[in-house]
Amino acid sequence: MPWSNGGGVTREIAVHPPGAGWDAFAWRVSLADVTRDGPYSPLPGVRRILTVVDGAGLELTVDGARQLLPDRCRPFAFPGAAATGSRLLDGPVVNLNVMLREGRAAATVEMVRGSRVVWPRRRPADGGAEGAGPQEVLVVAVEGCTRLAEDGAHRAQLERFDAALLTGPDAAAAGLWTDGTAAVIALSAAGPDRD
Repeated sequence: MPWSNGGGVTREIAVHPPGAGWDAFAWRVSLADVTRDGPYSPLPGVRRILTVVDGAGLELTVDGARQLLPDRCRPFAFPGAAATGSRLLDGPVVNLNVMLREGRAAATVEMVRGSRVVWPRRRPADGGAEGAGPQEVLVVAVEGCTRLAEDGAHRAQLERFDAALLTGPDAAAAGLWTDGTAAVIALSAAGPDRD
């Protein structure tokens, strides 16, 4: 989907609730190809986590404060309502964007190299507090190949910018191995957006 200001293109990876548009999402994850300097659209009520995953980096100005993002794979969080502009450091970049509706969703973004276990949490049957925290985990292969296994059985192989969403009340822990870098995004929705 091209940006309204012509400065790039966005590819949606996942959204909650599924199929939600701009006014209805609790969380949204996308990849954006940024091809020129310019302002970001204001998003009141939305928290953003931006990670440069390809290119030489960029400089963000958020409510007048400069933030240099010269390295790939370092998440940076900021309020969507802030007056934000960006300047490319040396040519186009690709950004991994996590957008969270304030009061309706939360997330963490971890860049993983090597291996780890990914744990989507199950919701307790009684709806108690133990279910608080990540309920869905989105894995995005950022560099190289990423493999996921469940109960020792190969489940998925992700190439660059492929993604897998681990979700549902019966989601089991998965082993993750990458020969590059993978983004592990733990997501939770509150209130009416919970299934």
